[in-house]
Amino acid sequence: MGRVLVATAVAVERDAVARAFGALPTGSDGEALGAHGGGGAAARSRALDVRVIAAGVGPALAAASTASALTAAVLQGDPYDLVVSAGIGGGFQPEASVGSLVVADEIVAADLGAETGDGFVSVTELGFGTVRHHPPEDLVRLVGDAVGARTGAVLTVSTVTGTAERARALRGRHPTALAEAMEGFGVAEAAAAHGVPVLEIRAISNPVGPRDRAAWRIPDALAALTEGFGKLVPVLESWNRHDG
Repeated sequence: MGRVLVATAVAVERDAVARAFGALPTGSDGEALGAHGGGGAAARSRALDVRVIAAGVGPALAAASTASALTAAVLQGDPYDLVVSAGIGGGFQPEASVGSLVVADEIVAADLGAETGDGFVSVTELGFGTVRHHPPEDLVRLVGDAVGARTGAVLTVSTVTGTAERARALRGRHPTALAEAMEGFGVAEAAAAHGVPVLEIRAISNPVGPRDRAAWRIPDALAALTEGFGKLVPVLESWNRHDG
């Protein structure tokens, strides 16, 4: 493995990941910091070159910012070997407890489709494209083992779930879902367009369901994100996308 691009949503997530690599962010806290050639954080280990960016909130901005960073790297003659969508997110209880880590074996656009009289129909079922990306199975397994994370589907939503009813509906459509966030599918779309493998790692900051800010544990989730990425260096150094 040579170069890794880590795309978070916001600066505090970027900084949490960067701390794991001993990197200090540069520049100001912009919405898409690092995605357009400035700011971000970079770190090197023996065989790893990592750049961490705050790509913005939501799948559209995350996709645009990640694609911009990937394109810039290609034009500079130094493309990335892996893209990681990372940050905090909501966890489906009881499988993904607050403070735990989740690694996606599927990255799913959970609300991309149409509502019908018979229920929700995905874009894939409508015949207009895909709603899921699959990270490399061997890498998911290695990362999950290294950080002690559960593996399952991570849902990308444009509207964060705030009711028990919607949480049940999402879990009904996606029984293997462990977490939801807002950027993974956008990052995965950009990676796929460049032919680069993608991974998604989420630290659980709150339960998916009724919106209860008193139940949020954002500092704990950010600490878990830093700790988890600190365990990833040997895995990412040794993983070869062309193995197998």
